[in-house]
Amino acid sequence: MRAVIRNSSGFSLSPDVAAPAPQPGDAVIAPSRVGIASPDLAMSGRADVPSVIGHEFVGVVESIAPIAGRDEWNKVAAAMVGKRVVGSPVVACGACELCKRGLSQHCPTRRVLGLRGLNGCLAERFALPVANLVEVPKGVHDDQAVFANAAAAAVHAAHMLRIEGKPYVTVLGDGVMGLLCAQVMARLNASVRVLGTQPAKFMLCEKWGIKHRHVAEVGRRQDQDVVVDCTGSASGMELALQLVRPRGKVLLKAGPSPMTGLGGDEKRGADLSLAATNEIEIVGSGAGRIGEGLSALARNTVEVLSMISSRFRLSDAMAALKLAALPEAVKVIVEVGDGKK
Repeated sequence: MRAVIRNSSGFSLSPDVAAPAPQPGDAVIAPSRVGIASPDLAMSGRADVPSVIGHEFVGVVESIAPIAGRDEWNKVAAAMVGKRVVGSPVVACGACELCKRGLSQHCPTRRVLGLRGLNGCLAERFALPVANLVEVPKGVHDDQAVFANAAAAAVHAAHMLRIEGKPYVTVLGDGVMGLLCAQVMARLNASVRVLGTQPAKFMLCEKWGIKHRHVAEVGRRQDQDVVVDCTGSASGMELALQLVRPRGKVLLKAGPSPMTGLGGDEKRGADLSLAATNEIEIVGSGAGRIGEGLSALARNTVEVLSMISSRFRLSDAMAALKLAALPEAVKVIVEVGDGKK
């Protein structure tokens, strides 16, 4: 089958990747849409990650690998065949202390679709445990559903902030995560602004009624209650500390991603001295529950169709990856199969 793989020199579209070999409890899925995200691109050239890339998808379940001795489970799981689904990319062990405490996203032996120990979804077929899947409602189009994982992360960030009153919130970074976080938090009665560098992305904020400014035009007055750093960069972290008020909160919402930096010197670490002197609370925020992301899309809590910059077929995936790496791109979608409404 065809799949986009990473190797020592970067990425390539291979025509003869082995079909997925599902383990008991796995579903084989034919994706219709795959979103290209910055973590996928950041893994280029690494040999310690899965061969096939991609972790954001919507697709149709083609088959289920049964579990021996679990007849009732097999019967319920078989009903998933033919269903349109999205899925959490994190596959946890389910048995460790963290998993038992409900913290499976932090399982020390977790595998992550396309990123850690598990081949990804930018392929004609891939496998993922049935337990990770959520059926997509009929009213949610494939073009929306492919954002479910990112929307879940944005909703999770809002949960961690516990927004009360009408706090001043600055979102750093105008990529997909920044734009989603801004939409979610603006609906929670926060006074939200987005700081970025791309005029085309500011037009999206204008459409949604969210304040926006170029990052170079903003004063460092330490007057923001919360700063959500979606840049994944040292310069973003330093700016966040210059914007947030004493005893305010900085929420880190992205891993390393040179595409979303703010133009500072990323070869050095961030100066954290202001965090100590101003007693800033720094909180990390990772993935959310895929069902919550899908629910946000179904309720139109976030608008995502305007965020699709370009779409490509799987045969043109190399062009899609190249475009997705440009700072002006928002979301690049690869259409693998026929979508459904």
